[in-house]
Amino acid sequence: MKKINVVLLEPEIPQNTGNIARTCAATGSSLHLIRPLGFDVDDKHLKRAGLDYWQYLDLHFYDGWEDFAAAHSGAEIYFFSTKAKRCYSDVEYGDEVYLVFGKETAGIPESLLIANEESCVRIPMYGDLRSLNLSNSVAIAVYEGLRQGGFEGLNRRGKLFPEAVDLNGEVVF
Repeated sequence: MKKINVVLLEPEIPQNTGNIARTCAATGSSLHLIRPLGFDVDDKHLKRAGLDYWQYLDLHFYDGWEDFAAAHSGAEIYFFSTKAKRCYSDVEYGDEVYLVFGKETAGIPESLLIANEESCVRIPMYGDLRSLNLSNSVAIAVYEGLRQGGFEGLNRRGKLFPEAVDLNGEVVF
């Protein structure tokens, strides 16, 4: 089973982090927050965005990038940036992967991107648009990693039918 770790480097907007926390909880992914944060973790907007999923979240905090890097030396890490050359879906993610996203207003510092150029990936977008919303980007990345693992461990059946079926009535899962 793939283990996805979402890493937010100095996130600024509590609603984004709350949405990401909810995605992590719903997918069994861990959330790693690297300080400084642009909000208090008790922020009502953060909690509201995460709804009642906080109890299911595997949450970790670090005092800066160096603290995180020291704790995860040798880990498989990918840096998501609009400045990267390689597409996120062209990467074969390993069994445990760390997906790093920068703060909403500035992204990941260029010095960190340059030092890790081979591990930088991007989500394709139309034209020269600046970027996607952070929580949307995280969801895209997490689900690609999980898709590569066959969504192992995730519930693939809806409640409408006892088993998932295609348009011809054939069971697909």
